[in-house]
Amino acid sequence: MKIFKKTPKFPFVRYRGAFLICSGLLVTVSLLLLFTRGLNFGTDFKGGVKLQYLFPKEVSEGQIRDILSGLQVADASVVRYGAPKDRRLIIKVAKPSASEENLSKIITPELNKTFGDPGVVLEQEETVGPKVGQELRKKGMLAVLVSLFCMLVYIGFRFDFFFAPGAIVALFHDVIVTLGIFALFQFEFNLTILAAVLTIVGYSINDTIIVFDRIREHARLIIPNTVDEVVNTSINETLSRTTITSATVFFVTAFLYFFGGETIKYFALAFMIGIITGTYSTFSIACPIYLWCYRNIPKVETYFGKKES
Repeated sequence: MKIFKKTPKFPFVRYRGAFLICSGLLVTVSLLLLFTRGLNFGTDFKGGVKLQYLFPKEVSEGQIRDILSGLQVADASVVRYGAPKDRRLIIKVAKPSASEENLSKIITPELNKTFGDPGVVLEQEETVGPKVGQELRKKGMLAVLVSLFCMLVYIGFRFDFFFAPGAIVALFHDVIVTLGIFALFQFEFNLTILAAVLTIVGYSINDTIIVFDRIREHARLIIPNTVDEVVNTSINETLSRTTITSATVFFVTAFLYFFGGETIKYFALAFMIGIITGTYSTFSIACPIYLWCYRNIPKVETYFGKKES
């Protein structure tokens, strides 16, 4: 299946300077947001208590917040789990005080008093201490860095070590921009979102490899007049496949965002951002950096043969 009847000739390489400036601005703004606003870590990373209740009838988040306010439970958030007809709500309390340590014993009787008959069911109770949360945060960051390093090694062995810098910078770009958007809107960052970030790393590198594979095919079959033409042709030849793949995954993920429920909503959002940035960074970052390597590192020149002056 192809979108274009003939291979398009979009001048991606000609505008690489503009792409790099745009990407640099995106990364800079994202880093500023991460250092100034920071991420809104969930109870998974900063510690706290998570209670999941099943109610005998439909209730609203506002009703639960009023009850928690009456109990003087501070720093609590209430989110719906699933559709309203599922009648499930999750209460999250970050860093409960000493008097609130047995939160379920304080909250559950009050909920039963208000919504009882046949009774409110406490389906799940999770407590994460501040030290455990901090440890999870460190391990999460380490997981992202290790995955990026593994990708660097993989690209180096799979292609050539001079393909790797562009791919890795593109991956950093995708991860930082995604985190920057979460910092901007203060969406909760929890273990589910961390899983989405790791998924983005895998998806983004897959998109980049498709273009790099095509560049390598041309390098072996033809003698390019210029490396710019080879790279630009490779991007255009894979454009139909890239567009169809990205659009298909994006629409499926969008479906999860709108209809998948609260638990998976922000995972889907993070992945949607990653699909867009991952597709964009392939031709705007990975390929221009490869071109820079070709022009400035002699070993890359020998890969294609003698470079034209």
